[in-house]
Amino acid sequence: RLTGQQQEINSLMQRKSAVDEENACLKNEFGNLNQKFKDKSQELKDTEECAQKKEEQNRLVIKNLEEENKGLNICCADLLSDLEKLKKQEAQWKKEKSGNDARIENLETDLAEAREQIKNLRSICSNLSSQVAVKQEELFQKDCDVIRAK
Repeated sequence: RLTGQQQEINSLMQRKSAVDEENACLKNEFGNLNQKFKDKSQELKDTEECAQKKEEQNRLVIKNLEEENKGLNICCADLLSDLEKLKKQEAQWKKEKSGNDARIENLETDLAEAREQIKNLRSICSNLSSQVAVKQEELFQKDCDVIRAK
């Protein structure tokens, strides 16, 4: 009976040794997994912090871009307003130019008519000068006749 108990004790001791060994392996594995968990948790924490920083940077970039966009929109509105004013001014100038062109055309027509009148008047003047010369010659001849007659 003692040998049976001894065998049972030996068997239990072997089982205990195997369980202790398995327990040590599991503890070791648990330690490794726990360390991996801590590493992954830290990595996750670092990644989340990095993501938050990136998100904050992106918010700032978006805010700055929105501000810049507002400025560009104001600038664009000002330029469109200036363009509209310049178009109105151009239309006004075209209208004035058209009126000036018509006046110039009328003045050129008047000038051509005045030149034609001057030409006609010169011709008349020339004819009259010729007639005066003829009349002066006649008068001179008559004066001579009068002097001879005296």
